[in-house]
Amino acid sequence: MQDYYDTLGISKNADAKEIKSAYRKVAMKYHPDKNPGDSVAEEKFKEAAEAYSILSDDQKKAQYDQFGHAAFNQGGGGFHNMDMNDIFDHFGDIFSSSGFSSFFGGGGRRSGQTGPARGSDLKITISLTLEEIHKGTDKTVKIKRFEPCDNCTGSGAAPGSNPVICPSCQGSGEIRQVQQSFLGQVVNIQPCHKCNGRGQVVSKPCSKCNGGGKIKKSATVTLDVPAGVSNGNYMTQRGKGNYPGEGGEPGGLIVYFEEKPHAMFERDGNDLFLICWIQFPQAVFGANIQVPTLSGKVNLKIPSGIKSGQVLRLRGKGMKELNRNHFGDLLVRVNIETPNKVSKKAKSLIDDLAKELNDNVNFEKFN
Repeated sequence: MQDYYDTLGISKNADAKEIKSAYRKVAMKYHPDKNPGDSVAEEKFKEAAEAYSILSDDQKKAQYDQFGHAAFNQGGGGFHNMDMNDIFDHFGDIFSSSGFSSFFGGGGRRSGQTGPARGSDLKITISLTLEEIHKGTDKTVKIKRFEPCDNCTGSGAAPGSNPVICPSCQGSGEIRQVQQSFLGQVVNIQPCHKCNGRGQVVSKPCSKCNGGGKIKKSATVTLDVPAGVSNGNYMTQRGKGNYPGEGGEPGGLIVYFEEKPHAMFERDGNDLFLICWIQFPQAVFGANIQVPTLSGKVNLKIPSGIKSGQVLRLRGKGMKELNRNHFGDLLVRVNIETPNKVSKKAKSLIDDLAKELNDNVNFEKFN
């Protein structure tokens, strides 16, 4: 078993303030809400709780300093075998005083919380064109979700009937269990499973929803999609998800965005890319051309002597940055087109040009 001082990363001379601060730091690092599904992190979180329970108590700390782990005859037990809710109940003041509980949602793990449940979230994906993303758009989507039963207005009780006090928790909404641990008595408080923490149960269930208080319906939701979103971005519409029944609060509607491929433009972040083919005379002498953008055509000056593959930049003609009044650029790769077939007149002119240029061929290192 690891030394308690090493677990918290402190020396044996650490005072109470240092011990408490060290425990907060370790607990924050390995908190279950920050490391969901990580059994190693959960074990380290329990080790930190066990270490703090000993070192924060002057008498237990003195015993540990003298006899080590043998002073408590834990043999690897202690907090390792305790439920996570017990730990939160023991040290709730540590988390709340540091703002820790609210930041990581630790309060949601604490036992004894009662009241109507929150409904589950719905997740959907909508496809958007670059034009829609460039300007922002309104989208209307149809979803299926649980909504309050119109017969019982979501209560689950038949019209005219009243709920009664829950016989399991006697209206408290909680079930308390007293357990013994090496720290002494531990009171484990859990929401009542029969009334789901409400303290009341339905005496006569609604015939339409069978007491659930909810029925599945189709709904139409209008979404205000901001400009500049991209693949993987999402927005949450609070209260647009599933209704949990029996007076609870609906969950959210989580909308993921999927960008449709564009026939002309490629996107990289806020920048757009476009390939432009020009003729040889335009490359030699330069030209002014019209370039398409997502907001209409703009002028682009092709400089004389441009090389095939050179990239020209049109600043501010790309995509809008999400939640900012800033636009990316449009980068135009200029390629020089080589004709497959030419007329007799063109062939004659090209022959004259070849003689003028002496058919020179130059080589350089490939980069």
